[in-house]
Amino acid sequence: MAERRLRRDAATVAGLLLFFLLGACAPQSPPPPHLELTRVAFADLPGWRDGNQAAALAAFLRSCVALAKLPSDANLGVAGVAGDWRKPCAAATALNHPTDNAARDFFEHGFTPFAMSDNGKTEALVTGYYEPELAGARHKSARFSVPILARPPDLVGVSLGAFRPSWRGERIAGRVDGGKLVPYWTRAEIEAGALDRFHLALFYAADPIELFFLQIQGSGRVRLPDGSTAEIGYDGENGRPYVALGRLLVERGAMTLDQASMQSIETWLRAHPADAKNLMDENPSYVFFRVLTGDAPLGAGGIALTPQHSAAVDPRFVPLGVPLWLNVAQGATVTRRLAMAQDTGAAIKGPLRADLFCGAGAAAAAQAGSLRASGRMFLLLPQIGVTQG
Repeated sequence: MAERRLRRDAATVAGLLLFFLLGACAPQSPPPPHLELTRVAFADLPGWRDGNQAAALAAFLRSCVALAKLPSDANLGVAGVAGDWRKPCAAATALNHPTDNAARDFFEHGFTPFAMSDNGKTEALVTGYYEPELAGARHKSARFSVPILARPPDLVGVSLGAFRPSWRGERIAGRVDGGKLVPYWTRAEIEAGALDRFHLALFYAADPIELFFLQIQGSGRVRLPDGSTAEIGYDGENGRPYVALGRLLVERGAMTLDQASMQSIETWLRAHPADAKNLMDENPSYVFFRVLTGDAPLGAGGIALTPQHSAAVDPRFVPLGVPLWLNVAQGATVTRRLAMAQDTGAAIKGPLRADLFCGAGAAAAAQAGSLRASGRMFLLLPQIGVTQG
């Protein structure tokens, strides 16, 4: 009996020793993303004195319109509360056609810049997006057969921050089935007819690949047969995770990471028509649209976007409306500018991530398709109680 217990105790000790040895060798899980801010001076922002701050100020005023709709005590995370932005917004509104120097002085007197990092990491990634234009029609035909869908009535969007403060910025979407919220239909299921009973087509596109890229961009223009155009904008998505086709093609050896761009992905899709649909279906995320009137395109919260001075961010870390200084480079091409956090995107995740809105047209498409720059990001926050101007 004592001998059996001795052998059992020895086995237990050996097992514990093996557990701790294996535990010591096991890779540690990376810490969750966490935005850290370090106060700096405007002189520490590379290129700050040369920026087009007048155009950035015009974009900031559009942020102010959205911020003014919030209660003064609305929590903006690292940006304080909405009431903290009343004074700088009023001061910006009072400026009359400011020059770049006047706009720069406004930001320098009313804001404090902070260097952004994530658990000690400082390298940010900035990509680009644009407003595409595709050929379409209001009625289905042999040429125009790909539906551009409106938001379905059974799609339920949930802002998790309303249930728990620690979930601020987190959103999910689904549909109710038997009294339970369940995942919404995937891209493949939607394209196979899961929503046909709702008759949701706003327009019909001629090219499924063009529609796929329109969904990635989130807004665009439909060029109709009579020469007119209709603006359409994001009106929700199915809540499924976004899967980047470029990453899949790199993983499968179809291209290198340096070669991956919007243009190269489109070239691959058109060169492999038999495989294109299956590859696009591997991204289960699906975006719905609405027809826009007035200022367009619109970002998150209905903010009209300003080319080169609006950016999509992850709202879990960067509140919508706030100014960001971008200092990133891609080879010899350096991007330095003041941009407002005015949009979101399914692929924009983490505190050191931004997607610059490049505008509309061929030049914007070329810039957005190839932009993948790294460097530093800085957040500008208002000096509470400091007289503006």
